[in-house]
Amino acid sequence: MNIQPIMADLDQQDWQRLLAAPLSQRGQYSNEDDQLQYVQVSGKFLGTPMDEDEYLEFLYTFIHDSPFPIHHLDKELDKTISNDVFQAIQKIMNIHHDEKGLSINRFVAFMEGERLLPLKEKGEWYRHYRSSYIQLLQVFQKNHPDLLHPDFRRIIVDTVKWSWNHISLWLEDMDLREEVPRVLWYGDASKSQSYFLYFLFLLGFDVLLFHPEGKDILTEFKDDSIPVFTYPTTKILMPFPEEKPVRKSTVAKKASEEMEKVLHSDNSLLYRPWQFRSYKPQSITLKTTYDEIFLIMREKAFIRPSFEVKKDTVYIPSIFAKIFGVSTNQKEYWSRIHELTDYELTSIYTRFPITKPVKGNQLYHYQNALTDGKLDPMKMVKGNWWRYRQMPEGLQLGIASAISRYVDKASLTKLEHETEEQLRLYMFAAVMELPESITKLLQQYDYSQTVPRLVIYNNGNSGDLSRSDAALLLLLNELGIDIVLYNPTGQNDIELFIDSNLFDAHWLEEISFEEDFEKHRNKPGTIIKKFIHKLF
Repeated sequence: MNIQPIMADLDQQDWQRLLAAPLSQRGQYSNEDDQLQYVQVSGKFLGTPMDEDEYLEFLYTFIHDSPFPIHHLDKELDKTISNDVFQAIQKIMNIHHDEKGLSINRFVAFMEGERLLPLKEKGEWYRHYRSSYIQLLQVFQKNHPDLLHPDFRRIIVDTVKWSWNHISLWLEDMDLREEVPRVLWYGDASKSQSYFLYFLFLLGFDVLLFHPEGKDILTEFKDDSIPVFTYPTTKILMPFPEEKPVRKSTVAKKASEEMEKVLHSDNSLLYRPWQFRSYKPQSITLKTTYDEIFLIMREKAFIRPSFEVKKDTVYIPSIFAKIFGVSTNQKEYWSRIHELTDYELTSIYTRFPITKPVKGNQLYHYQNALTDGKLDPMKMVKGNWWRYRQMPEGLQLGIASAISRYVDKASLTKLEHETEEQLRLYMFAAVMELPESITKLLQQYDYSQTVPRLVIYNNGNSGDLSRSDAALLLLLNELGIDIVLYNPTGQNDIELFIDSNLFDAHWLEEISFEEDFEKHRNKPGTIIKKFIHKLF
């Protein structure tokens, strides 16, 4: 039998009514000439309505008060696997590697021989299952260099065990000409989970994916046939409601939120204070001239070139520069330094190292925070070892996301005999305890407004910048903090640990070994300027 689901239009059709109806009553139904056609109610629901409580109430009611069975799969996922099944998969994987990669058809044939595919007794649905599984593996092959990729084994193990633990049980007593399983997934998903969910789509099941942050967990599949319903806003991922929300928004509150949405949308340039606190900051490092540094750093973030808000991320144009030597005009040189340092959101460092040496083995925490080989921000903020839990939740997630990106880029220079993974572990450990001055700076950071800055003055007489200092600068750059490093001696410091292509280098006219920041810090003119600045 040829099974041909037709996707429902989530925008135009009453999808909840269709979901409750038998297949034969959804319209466009056909069950003849060896062909089954029906409307499949599936899609991705990204973001949230304006009223968060209404959204949570809808989710709770949808699961707990549903007149039809619906499988809340992210809660129910059964990860058990029998030893016989695991050994059978291992046997096929050994053959796969010995032959330098089986074709997909041969691989599935071996799986059939080992009785790894369920639904054998279901006739036409077994054939549909088999062809859909082949289609899933073809997608994997398209997205990877070959089927010998390290993730292939994980995908096979997980899709087989979940097929037996769920699909086989769901279909056991189901009339598949009148009903298909209804599945809900809420929030994030690992790579294996995303592949299994996509497999359920291919099988023609009713699959509904909800993510309040607007994250598409099936983005790897690039399948435009899956409907998408986009809500008007996004919220940080909150736990699925286990109790019915008791708070209700008034009419005035709803109207106020709708007006806020119109006036203060992501790219309206009319930003209210802390509008993007739940968003993730990400730097766009600008390439500038020496003079432009001082012009750009005077501007708020949303005025700077290339500022953008997209989905749940604020892209912040920022400065990362090193200034070698001193100007012939000493007065102008120190005037510009004072302009940078006489600023409320500034951390100034003239003695080194800035950070404490990396101590302790963070391997356990690092490995437990990985999902598919990459640091998972949600796992990080939920870890009992996470040191920034006193901060607002949105800021915690922003910092964790920046740590994930900065570790993934691994931009520190590798030591001799250091592996890529050892470098990533070092970078992870280096930022697990930020200096208190930095954590205070981050908590005052309103992403669309004033950009905090780090000013480093290294005259070579007050210690050396360390490797963990360089790691800190890379993380702060990832967060969109402005960083200016002065080195009047013209010597290397940050270059010992970071590729010079990652920051701008500006050479002034002279080299000096006698410049002392403290001698120039509190000159009378500077004190008067500070007083006038604070007064007005």
